[in-house]
Amino acid sequence: MNEASCIELADAACGGHRVDRAVALSLHETPDWEVLQLLAGADRIRRHFKRNSVTLCSIVNAKSGRCPEDCAFCSQSAHHKSDIPVFPLLSEEETVAQFEAAAAHPIDRFGVVMSGKGLEAGDEAESLCRTIQRIRENTDGITACASLGILSDEVALQLKEAGLQSYHHNVETSRNFFPQICSTHRFDERVSTVKTAKRAGFQVCCGGIFGLGESSEDRVDMAMLLRELDVDSVPLNFLVPIPGTRLADTPPLEPIDILKIIALFRYVLPDKDIRVCGGRESNLRDLQGILFFAGANGFMLGNYLTTKGRSPEDDLQLLADLGLEPVRS
Repeated sequence: MNEASCIELADAACGGHRVDRAVALSLHETPDWEVLQLLAGADRIRRHFKRNSVTLCSIVNAKSGRCPEDCAFCSQSAHHKSDIPVFPLLSEEETVAQFEAAAAHPIDRFGVVMSGKGLEAGDEAESLCRTIQRIRENTDGITACASLGILSDEVALQLKEAGLQSYHHNVETSRNFFPQICSTHRFDERVSTVKTAKRAGFQVCCGGIFGLGESSEDRVDMAMLLRELDVDSVPLNFLVPIPGTRLADTPPLEPIDILKIIALFRYVLPDKDIRVCGGRESNLRDLQGILFFAGANGFMLGNYLTTKGRSPEDDLQLLADLGLEPVRS
């Protein structure tokens, strides 16, 4: 895909044209020596829809470990023997305190994340709803988000009434590759949760994780599905192999391949928020700043669920050096 073709496709995307699967695959398989042309087009789309602004998110690991699901990459699965903190649902005070610490930085949204297949109606749901209400009292423009697994209509309504604004639930990979990653629930359950969250009126944050052994076709199929589902925000994660998990010995992706993935999602989902999250630091290394010129318009600030991130000060300095401005949507 030469420079003229990339710019032509970028301009078409800015005008509302949708790239088809074949074109998306050819974009993703751009040779390494032509990757700058690919990124130039992706950056053109980003600047058209997002200008020079970026959105930052932070999360709290509010319940860790003992998850009954067997997702191959996940250190919180009870099927794995990884050395991570294991604890029940944090108290309302602890979660609110972590929100207040995160809100000292220019984040756009704050997510409460719980391990497990899904939140059921009961004491945990009621406690979480009270926490969300307290967070909403102090948000000052920060979107309240939650990632609680498979979602029922009943619990979705509870969360909506408590003031939750956004729901996060990844499809993780393509429908075709998903059985290689998880056997304890079906891909359709993930898709159904996205639809449940949309039906409840939430903004929906939905993406996946790369470097699991998936093919280029799997990545394109995932991007196409997210476009079909019309999600609002797309988090892109990159595998950090954790000892004790099934993928502990998986070799990391090359930074240039990660930039191609980010660009692919910008071409396919031109007007959506594309956030680079887990695995950014260890996989992109010195190329972290280029992720924005590959089409991303946000990333996660601070720590992840069971792995450390960079200091917020370093990341904010990176944005300042690039002339990018954190905003609250």
